[in-house]
Parts: sequence; C-alpha cells; structure tokens
Amino acid sequence: MGAQTDRLVRIESLLRRKRQVTFQDLLNELEASPATVKRDLAYLRDRLGCPILYDRGDNTYRIDESPQVGERREIPGLWFNGKELHALLTAHQLLSGLDPNGALNRHVTPLLERLHNLVGQNDRDKIDVMQRVRVVSAGIRPVEAPCFEAVSNALLGRKRLRFTYHTRSRNTKSDREVSPQRLIHYRNTWYLDAWCHLNQDLRRFALDAMDQVQVQDQAAKEVSIKEVAKALDGGYGIYAGNHVRWATLVFTQRAAQWVSHEQWHPEQQLRTLDDGSVEMKLPFTDLTELSMDVLRHGPEVKVTEPTELSQLVAQQLREALAVYS
Repeated sequence: MGAQTDRLVRIESLLRRKRQVTFQDLLNELEASPATVKRDLAYLRDRLGCPILYDRGDNTYRIDESPQVGERREIPGLWFNGKELHALLTAHQLLSGLDPNGALNRHVTPLLERLHNLVGQNDRDKIDVMQRVRVVSAGIRPVEAPCFEAVSNALLGRKRLRFTYHTRSRNTKSDREVSPQRLIHYRNTWYLDAWCHLNQDLRRFALDAMDQVQVQDQAAKEVSIKEVAKALDGGYGIYAGNHVRWATLVFTQRAAQWVSHEQWHPEQQLRTLDDGSVEMKLPFTDLTELSMDVLRHGPEVKVTEPTELSQLVAQQLREALAVYS
C-alpha cells in the first residue's frame, strides 16, 4: 500500500470513529505535515467523493450526513449515494453480459456482493435486480478466462506476450511474440491491438484464436495510442488497416428513418436526397464486414461506389438465391 493510500485509509477510519475530528487530531494520527494533510483531505473530498465538511469555528472535520446529501455508503477508497449504487448495479449487469462465464464476471462478482450489501438488498431483491436488466448477446465467441487474464496482465503490466495464433482466413497457425497496446471488445468477442515482433508492425489479434498464451518477463515495446489508432482504426468494423477507401450506400426512404440515426463508422457522412432516401459515405479497408452489413438490409440499400463492393454484394445475393431456388 502506498504512503498516500495508507494516509487516506487512516483519515477515513478516524472520521468514521469520531463525530468531529480536529486538524490537530489528523496531524497526530498521520504524523505528516499540515500541507500534506490538507492535500489528502482535498483528495478524499474532490477525487474520491467522501462528503467531508469543515467547521471553521471549531477547526474540525466531519462526515456530512445531512438529508440534502443523502445517505452515502463507502467501499475502500470510494463513497457513493443510493442513486450511484443502483447505477453501478445496472452497469455490472451490462459488464456481465460481455463475459457471462469468464474472467470479468468471476472477478467482478465480489464487488457485486459488496454493492448489494451497501444498498441493503435481501436475496429476493438481488434476484429482482438481475431480472430487470437484460443484456442480449448473439453469436458470442467466448474467450477462456486464463487467456483473458494473461492478456490483461501483459497489457497493464507492460510486458510482452507469447502465444500460438490461428489465422482463420488461411487456416494456419504461427507462434507470435507481441507487445500489447490496447484491448477491444467488438461484436461479442475480444481483440488485442499489439506490436507484432514477427512482422515488425501493428496487428490486431482475436483472443479466441490464441492458444498457449504466456506473459513474458521482457518489457513491451511502447507505441503511442495515437499511432495505434492511426494504423488500425481507419477501416470499417474490426478489420484493421490504414489503406482507406470510401464506399457510398443509398438507403430507401423507408430505411432512412432508422439508418439516419445509426452510426456505422465515426467518420461516416450522411445526406438526405430529394426523394427522401439517405446517402451514406464511409471509409473501409476490407470488403468482408461491410458487405455483410449491406446484405443485412436486403433490398433497402444499394451500393453505388465502389464497383468492387457492388459486384461482391450482387454475387453474394445471387449465390443466396441459388440456395433457395
């Protein structure tokens, strides 16, 4: 435990034990300088949300328990009121939906129990909370907990990572050593952006395609997040790359009512045409995922550019029709 963390815990403990605490009490308890104690009090109040009040007349500090503030409850280092706690319980349900049986849910469950206890819920209330927030996920590609934990440890510990990788498009396996840079959750599975020491450039790896994952002692190569984003985020969906092209899609008037509120890409450009249809322009680097999303809209969309994408969608529609004919 760091020196400041230790002081913060001791301040919280003292404030809980005594209704009023003088500044001298704090100095005696912490054996620190007045400037340090003042900084710690400000950090507790402003950064961690502890409702500390100062009485200038008595030169004392206390926890604010007034009705205006509302009842606030504490877990180590953080203070919450009732509304904040209920929001956290809801957020936990969303988080559980990302990883229903893996590392995330297993590690967050103890926090969930603490939150339920702070809210004062009984077993029936806990079940009710679980039923009132539902996260629907289809086509989940689960990641084994040991793999997720190893990747997370390497990413946050700034260490290199070794694993065997299955490249599905070529149905090949290769041994990789990478320097993790960023973890991404996209469409029900996890990806790692990393510097690949085999290829000497930035690559995106699907965690569910990794095997024999091991954290290395060697420090990771540092790449700025700005550089990672420039190299990997230009494409459409999860397909990485910086050789960006643009596609133009025209949606019918009927589809326009919902497409005009959708974000297919952060840099997309939308324009309503004279007949009420909507034109969408968006960047991409690979046709695969973009063509799948175009097909999802069937006759409600037409690709006008590029010809390569238009031909691919038309070919896929002909092949689909042949299956049913």
